[in-house]
Amino acid sequence: MIKRDSYLNRIIHNMWNDEVKVITGIRRCGKSVLLFGLFYEYLLSQGVQEDHIIKIELGQRRYYKFRNPIMLCEYVEDLVAKKKDEKFYLFIDEVQLTIKVIDKENGGIEVSIYDMLNELKAYKNLDVYVTGSNSKGLSKDIATEFRGRATQVHVFPLSFKEFYSHVGGDERKALDTYMLYGGMPRLPALTDEKDKKDYLSSLYSELYVKDIVERNGIEREDILNDILDFLASQISSLTNPTNIANALTSIKSEKVNSTLVSNYVQHIIDSFLISMAKRYDVKGKAYFKYPNKYYYTDIGLRNARLNYRQYDPGHIMENLIYNELLRRGYSVDVGVITDRTVA
Repeated sequence: MIKRDSYLNRIIHNMWNDEVKVITGIRRCGKSVLLFGLFYEYLLSQGVQEDHIIKIELGQRRYYKFRNPIMLCEYVEDLVAKKKDEKFYLFIDEVQLTIKVIDKENGGIEVSIYDMLNELKAYKNLDVYVTGSNSKGLSKDIATEFRGRATQVHVFPLSFKEFYSHVGGDERKALDTYMLYGGMPRLPALTDEKDKKDYLSSLYSELYVKDIVERNGIEREDILNDILDFLASQISSLTNPTNIANALTSIKSEKVNSTLVSNYVQHIIDSFLISMAKRYDVKGKAYFKYPNKYYYTDIGLRNARLNYRQYDPGHIMENLIYNELLRRGYSVDVGVITDRTVA
């Protein structure tokens, strides 16, 4: 496993803070490995007994029954309520796979996983950790559904430092590889160039695009794909939904509505596939509504989207620097400062 100390240390720092720790990020970026691998091994190294770490991986068939949040809650309560003098840790993977159910024993009210987690975190001998991609809207719900009692740890694909710590060798060569294929954690294990390209292309079409379509009920998948192509080709450039709609109208020979484009762009942002940097008026100290800049969460996915035909090191480096600043906890805007030099 590749060390991801910055994330691991943040999780360790927030242990037993009386909040649910919610680990989010684009799918396949390493959330599950962070929790079920790195943090799990850390707990064992600190003397925590294996049977005091409750692991529920909702993506695996043997845990499907716990997609019912009431069954999940009752199962955990049965383990921890009888041993209030012992500490337990609860790990739930892909929490967005749970369903809403009707609690017939309590007046037929609708119950969600958030209700159950809020109930479970009331146990003073239980520390709760969950992972989830935003394909089911998890991150939007964190602030409201956990009533302000959740700590979010957002995980990115590998930084260049993490990537290089694993591959080693010549730094320049490693950087060139990173700028081309990005930092999805499985990539360093792939040595064949075709395997790397096939892996990224498969992730894009079979995972991310399908997630966005299914989650949001996308009716015009062709327009969604056109938007993804446009944003990939325009990283580090100022643009807005109207510009995108106009460009698509020209390409498709049909009128493309800018409101539809705006909605689709927001769905892409919600999936963590891209992020948006607002334009800031440095002189007026205010935000412009438009235009903004859009950056890919992983540059390898961006390059794969364009079939590696548009390799522009300057824009790619700007994208990487933007991601690194976010990874370090900064809020990033874009702006222009006019340099008037008097001869």
